[in-house]
Amino acid sequence: MPLLILVVDDNPGIRLAISDYLELSGYSAIAAQDGKEALSLLASSHPHLMVADIKMPKTDGYELVQQVRRRPEFRLLPVIFLTERNTTAERIRGYQVGCDLYLPKPFEMEELGAAIRNLLERSQMVQSELRFANSDALPSQTLHSSFGDRPESSSIPLTPTISLHLTKREQEVLDLLTQGLSNIEIGHSLHLSPRTIEKYVSSLLRKTDTNKRAELVRFALENQLVR
Repeated sequence: MPLLILVVDDNPGIRLAISDYLELSGYSAIAAQDGKEALSLLASSHPHLMVADIKMPKTDGYELVQQVRRRPEFRLLPVIFLTERNTTAERIRGYQVGCDLYLPKPFEMEELGAAIRNLLERSQMVQSELRFANSDALPSQTLHSSFGDRPESSSIPLTPTISLHLTKREQEVLDLLTQGLSNIEIGHSLHLSPRTIEKYVSSLLRKTDTNKRAELVRFALENQLVR
């Protein structure tokens, strides 16, 4: 499923322009005309990122982000401020209330797109680690090889039991890697970006002391680290 982004701006032209750009970039977008409507959409839709103006009726951007950060489920939600208010004091206030990035108007869509990609990838990494670090993985996140699962005719040599500290997400990426899937295919399967998958692959290479994917796959198969 495409990642969902909430666009909050009282200017209908800006809301439409950003939403159209996001849709063309492969995201899903929903829009609100003020902070009050945004809070309602946040509760019902749970977007992955929010782009918001500051100067809005009813509930402005500062108050909106303050209320968002008070809710535990949205404390890690990436937030980008887009605003004509560009003094140092106003930028400082934006960061103090909890925004992640402050882009002044007028802005380039390409810069906004790059900022969104960066924040989403970092957010996905953080939330994946938090979600899976203490999930239903084996005790102490340790994976042990089991000799009884592979047929005797297998040409892959069996090695002594080993222990690797892998997160559940790393295990999922490793399983799909050994099936010959590309980063794009793995990302589609796990609902992550290819760049995020590449970061997991780099982590697996480091933990297994291998230098390339072929070595990683061979290591995983020889040591029965795949399911």
